[in-house]
Amino acid sequence: MPDQTRNRPHLHLEGNGKSRDFTSPKQPRPGLPPPRVRAEHARNLLIALGAAITNARAQFDERPASDFEGERGFYLQFDIPIGHRKALDGLAHPSKGIEIVAVQPVEGGGEVVRSTVFVPEQAADHFIRKVEQYRDEESRKGQPKNQKLVASITDARLGDVRAIFTDDMSLFPALGQQAWWEVWIRENRLNNFLRVARRTGIRVREHVLEFVERTVVLALATPEQLQVSIGGGDAVAELRIAKDMPSMFVEMGPRESADWARDLAGRMQPAGPGAPAACILDSGATRGHPILAVGLKAADQYTYDPTWGVGDSAFWNGHGSSMCGIVLLGDVMAALMQAGPVQLEHHLETVKILPPQAENDPLLYGIITAKGIAQVEEREPWRRRVYCMAVSSDFGLNRGRPSAWSAAIDTLCYAGGTPRLMVLAAGNLRGEIVAAEYPEANDTTQVENPAQAWNAIVAGAYTDKITITHDDYFEWIALAPAGELAPTSRTSVVWDRQWPIRPDVVFEGGNYAHDGVNPAEPINDLQSLTTHYQPMNHLFRTFGDTSGAAALCTNMVARIMAARPELRPETVRGLIIHSAEWTAAMRARFDEANFNVKLSMLRRYGWGVPDLDRALMSTATDATLIVEDSLQPLRLFKQTPRSKGEIKSGYMNLHQLPWPRDELLALGEHDVELRVTLSYFVEPNPGERGWTQRHKYASHGLRFAVKRALERPSAFQTRINKAATIEEQGQARVADPGGGGDDWLLGTLRDRGSIHSDIWRGTAADLAARDAIAVYPVGGWWKEKHDREQRWDRSIRYALLISIRAVGAETDIYTPIATQIGIGVPAA
Repeated sequence: MPDQTRNRPHLHLEGNGKSRDFTSPKQPRPGLPPPRVRAEHARNLLIALGAAITNARAQFDERPASDFEGERGFYLQFDIPIGHRKALDGLAHPSKGIEIVAVQPVEGGGEVVRSTVFVPEQAADHFIRKVEQYRDEESRKGQPKNQKLVASITDARLGDVRAIFTDDMSLFPALGQQAWWEVWIRENRLNNFLRVARRTGIRVREHVLEFVERTVVLALATPEQLQVSIGGGDAVAELRIAKDMPSMFVEMGPRESADWARDLAGRMQPAGPGAPAACILDSGATRGHPILAVGLKAADQYTYDPTWGVGDSAFWNGHGSSMCGIVLLGDVMAALMQAGPVQLEHHLETVKILPPQAENDPLLYGIITAKGIAQVEEREPWRRRVYCMAVSSDFGLNRGRPSAWSAAIDTLCYAGGTPRLMVLAAGNLRGEIVAAEYPEANDTTQVENPAQAWNAIVAGAYTDKITITHDDYFEWIALAPAGELAPTSRTSVVWDRQWPIRPDVVFEGGNYAHDGVNPAEPINDLQSLTTHYQPMNHLFRTFGDTSGAAALCTNMVARIMAARPELRPETVRGLIIHSAEWTAAMRARFDEANFNVKLSMLRRYGWGVPDLDRALMSTATDATLIVEDSLQPLRLFKQTPRSKGEIKSGYMNLHQLPWPRDELLALGEHDVELRVTLSYFVEPNPGERGWTQRHKYASHGLRFAVKRALERPSAFQTRINKAATIEEQGQARVADPGGGGDDWLLGTLRDRGSIHSDIWRGTAADLAARDAIAVYPVGGWWKEKHDREQRWDRSIRYALLISIRAVGAETDIYTPIATQIGIGVPAA
């Protein structure tokens, strides 16, 4: 047959010099991909998206529904050429909850950007439909639907934790390595993240930054923990490594650092006239520093020796001024970085007890400390205050036995029954810090004098600082893991068993870093920021060890005093210990530990890291009761005109606990936690006579015991009497009839010193029947002393703190307790 096509007429279009042959097959429009290329591109994207969604749904199926917070969803990651980056806007679809959370260049450079999108499960097929429409449908203009977006996508995949990491990828931690992260939270989803974090063991700092569409928190986690967390909710938008380091401020030029200091000083608002004070006994302070001048009045600076002056000293490297910055502000760098006013809650006072060019005779420190305190109180006798002393000595250490200095501290704190609050530093290792010797060197190095004191709060140091970003230390590693003991902090592990637990608690003390060969160093990235004593030359410096920890502890004590001015010193001291918790790293050492191991861990970490929010607030499922009471620990029997009589132990106090019985019974087998802390002060008797029964160091002792679920009141009292008798006779109390065993974590380990804290874990139903707690006396030297002052007739004060916690429960246990004891319940 003849070729008919060749004989068809052609239609020529005039005016543009071109013609089209309408008899030929349909051609793609200029600039559009040929149908075959378009179909191939769509097929590849559909395969990639299908695999990603299938994997996401498989991950959903591996987790129970109760693990998810907020809307269940996943992250998709798209590669788009830089030249087509305007197409990124097409990835978002707000009405369906689809949000772009991160855009970053591809590793190794190149001309491609990688965009990560959060996709709710209910919108999982959104991008598949987009691609199918691109493949099969055209717009009114004859273009493939979604051409601008789909044609620009070169690849797609399911996003993991790296997909939302927007920092330099070289900073991304190795698998299993803990790091501090900036977690950028999507709008109104902070609580979702916090709930997931609790379940996955992620630690979250209390400080929060709020922006228009994002909330930023600091979290300590491994990449694996964060991977689990992003699969359990809709909260996380972006991750970065936390990099705001003290070195940034230390390395600033004078003009820039002065600008920062002046800005902060201008935003600081002094505490009111009735606010408490934190009094620092140290090397003096440079009040000319613009930050310190706001919180420290000239009239509030004192000195032991008038010839020394009140200013700080180069001989002590400005130690006192460094203490002042942290005592005043706590986290100095956070105050510098935040916007808006900084309201001070307490005043500063300083007493210079260190000579400007030499050291004191250690034998005189007790006298120097007492005279320094007397000066302050003579001028301002009615001001509530906490004393802070990070000065310590390795002179006179004797495995926990009291020294003249530590006994002077106890006498000052006891103060005839109207106590003073004092914070001491545990002391630091001296000389080179060798990585291979950590933490054994800490366990064999005793806390320094005067930390043997019973009545003071002794602060040791732990660290969370593990991130190194400074170029000079690129290949160095942090010595202590996050949440562990700081490399220089001393302990009481080698002390004789009868002496108090030291430290009581631990606060941030910085970390050391090493190169694997040489001794470790306290590099700036791993220290805290504070004020420099020579503001004309430097405004900021780094600081740490147990001095920094004691300063942070003092800041917290002062803030509790400011927030709760009605509380007794015994109670404030008790709240510091009661609010403390062991970090995950510390807790791991307690799990399944025997009696001796637990004692060693207590003597290393104390009761852990205190938390101000826990100290001051109760939540619906975490309620704290405070009892402030007194008892007479001794009584006189058989006194006649011919006989002085016999002194015996006094009566116990029995406190009925206002448990929300119905709510606890409703929780049934749900696990709950009961924590009890007992705080009181003792009068010391430091004479070295062997500390026999007749010559004990403490004037008296108190203990607590909680009624068991099926225990009759008479049996409860019999058990307490037996416990007191056994202890007064000096017998071993490993199987403690007063409270050991019976699911208490510590048992008799808690009964050292003059503050005792322990944790019971069991079912809510069991706790409902444990509705009474007794405080009872055990003997001390008052019992053996018939003197004119009749110490046996004295009443002693104590604070009893009781918390119940029902983690994961939805039942409100706070409100029923508040109703029973007659306190207001805040409106929702």
